[in-house]
Amino acid sequence: MVLKVARRGAVPPFIVMDVLRAANAREAAGESVLHLEVGQPGTAAPAPVIAAAQAALASETLGYTEALGLPRLRARIAAHYDIAYGLEVAPERIVVTTGASGGFVLAFLSAFEPGDRVGVAEPSYPAYRNILAALDLQPVPIRTSLEGRFQPSVEQLAPLAGNLDGLILASPSNPTGTMLTQDALGELTAFCRQAGIRLLSDEIYHGIAYGEPAASALAFDAEAIVVNSFSKYFSMTGWRIGWMVAPESLLRSIECLAQNIFISPPTLSQHGALAVFDCCKELDAYVAAYAKNRRLLLEELPKAGFDKLAPADGAFYLYADISKFSDDSEHFCRAMLEETGVAATPGVDFDPVEGNRYVRFSFAGAHATIKEAADRLKNWRP
Repeated sequence: MVLKVARRGAVPPFIVMDVLRAANAREAAGESVLHLEVGQPGTAAPAPVIAAAQAALASETLGYTEALGLPRLRARIAAHYDIAYGLEVAPERIVVTTGASGGFVLAFLSAFEPGDRVGVAEPSYPAYRNILAALDLQPVPIRTSLEGRFQPSVEQLAPLAGNLDGLILASPSNPTGTMLTQDALGELTAFCRQAGIRLLSDEIYHGIAYGEPAASALAFDAEAIVVNSFSKYFSMTGWRIGWMVAPESLLRSIECLAQNIFISPPTLSQHGALAVFDCCKELDAYVAAYAKNRRLLLEELPKAGFDKLAPADGAFYLYADISKFSDDSEHFCRAMLEETGVAATPGVDFDPVEGNRYVRFSFAGAHATIKEAADRLKNWRP
């Protein structure tokens, strides 16, 4: 008898990881590879974070913490909202999570019932729709465009009012780097609250902006769910530690879910994260390095024919239209890797409808790597 296989696992792969595997195979064969595919800082965690983790290893048993995280860390994250945004957030509303990914799972399970419809911009981070689908929730695509800065608008949402249970916003966004203005974010949060749409704001790229700083949805609606992470601005990707700011109405549900699914976030990583808020000078230097890479690519990529780029207000990505070269972004990225050694992510990872015409370049690596990639692409004829 053939045993049952759950359909929940039948979600699309995260294609960037397939690209990474191909790039690593090329490197293992002795070929040169320039990694512009993976969305993570090219820097290690700041030295005080590593020192704090080493001290914890030497002096702590590193058993389970409370399911919602170390009280000291929750208090420090709450203080961050006062320092960074001028917002008062009670430490009790902070939920430390196993990366932002753990936060999404807890948010979706606590806020929505099976079958609920959740709006997701296209293009956007693919795990949104894939986690939603695995949890028997229905992702509702909201088509965005370069002309609209790849962000949803109230005008697009209005026809969905009454038929939408939730909305995910990301500002800055992955893969485009575009940001909502404060006015636009305020309008969207007000619309969602009036329409009874649960808003989830993905703020994991906050701190990485090249003009005005990003606004938090909490400035407009205390009932919004905010997900953040120590992975991007704080340069702690592999530590798998993040947080949520949850409305009081969901806290007990989230706590019970966290107790049963995760028990607690990684204890060692929590000790390290306690030290990272004192490293802003070093972290801001990382952002300055991203800004330098961004300037270079905005100048050089058009010379290679990539002349339609998303504005990249924040994060560390450029989303490039490749329609003049190809209508198959997966094939295009394979050819680019094989012929130039430059690894990038096909747009179909982020947009199953129009992503065949786009490629995402990550510029979070070393400046020499970004410069060499630009030089190779300028000499490439797709």
